[in-house]
Amino acid sequence: MIGDDGVQQRSVVGRLAMLSMHSSPLVQPGTGDSGGMNVYVRELSSALAQAGVDTTTYVRRWHADLPTEVFVEPGFRVVHVDAGPFDLAKERLPEVVDRFADGVIEHLESHGGADVVHANYWLSGVAGHRIKHELDLPLVCTFHTLARVKAEGGDPEPARRVRAETEIIGCADAICVSCTEEERQFVRHYGAPPGRLEIVAPGVEHAFFAPGDRAGARRALGLGLGAEPVLLFVGRIQPLKGAPLAVRTLSALHRPDAKLVIVGGASGVDGATEEEKLRGLVDELGLTDRVFFVAPQPHHLLASYYRAADLVLVPSRSESFGLVALEASACGTPVVASAVGGLVTLVDHGHTGFLVPGRDAEVFASYADEILSNERLAREMALTAAARARHYTWSLAAGRLRRIHADLAVGALVQCG
Repeated sequence: MIGDDGVQQRSVVGRLAMLSMHSSPLVQPGTGDSGGMNVYVRELSSALAQAGVDTTTYVRRWHADLPTEVFVEPGFRVVHVDAGPFDLAKERLPEVVDRFADGVIEHLESHGGADVVHANYWLSGVAGHRIKHELDLPLVCTFHTLARVKAEGGDPEPARRVRAETEIIGCADAICVSCTEEERQFVRHYGAPPGRLEIVAPGVEHAFFAPGDRAGARRALGLGLGAEPVLLFVGRIQPLKGAPLAVRTLSALHRPDAKLVIVGGASGVDGATEEEKLRGLVDELGLTDRVFFVAPQPHHLLASYYRAADLVLVPSRSESFGLVALEASACGTPVVASAVGGLVTLVDHGHTGFLVPGRDAEVFASYADEILSNERLAREMALTAAARARHYTWSLAAGRLRRIHADLAVGALVQCG
């Protein structure tokens, strides 16, 4: 439709194509490449559907037995798109992005199309870039991690990813970041984009993640935990998340009764090697009886682990937001986290936990000990953390995103430079 100003007009957003090529919202977080992004896509898609947006999430088919469509709830379905061998390693996924885009385009054209494309991660962004031009649709991108930011944290990415992200940024109609710190990082590394740069903070499901009885949670976990100090690490076992630093923190704590629970599984092409190295470090430091390895858990069951812990360690090298820190806070558990990325915005130093500059285990341990040694401080942090976490909801995130989508649906699109 052509408006009075002569600009091509699009309908108000009723149908959304959510791209999540490499990571399915149906897969349990903490396994393989599944993590906070899975939770983000699933919860945001659900919240959008409940707000009246017909949301279809497109995922690359990774197993022969997967149905073409899974109806998750009214207004939210997942479509599995054929694109390359089922067991293709993540490092080879760039080879099949075009095939993934072909499948999404074919499905959209045969099922009534969409009003907006929202791509998650750079691989989906590459597909979304092409879909934007072929179907004349607004493109929104949430990168979750960015190559230049990861490199700054000591985790460099291939040059092709840097080039791809630069191209996507140059054509995206809106880019979503999670907080003001991620916004600052983006502008520092990539400059102001031609499209909109919008803050859309993730949420937390407060029906699951809420304060509870610590002793009861420990009994429910069946790990044999008593009244001793318990530290918790939740995340994939990969260099980015810093599990070895959590182990070294326990060793540096000088509390022989303290325990560390690690919830998560190996991730990435070197995942098995990283897990083997982590277990070797535990043995080397003489912590075999004090570190509990727990397989990835269904997302809602993580609440019991957060409640059982005296504090949660988030020693990531980089973190766009830090969903683990938010979920821990919602359960009233203080956080000791790296002073990086979104954690700087999320953790209020001295009030909901502590932020640690650098990667010195002794410093992490000193902050952990401050919480463990001061019952009044720990109690105040717990209350403050839970209260502040209540401001983060998926319905608010969906509402913010709906307004962005609606604005893009009635304006001229960004043109590639």
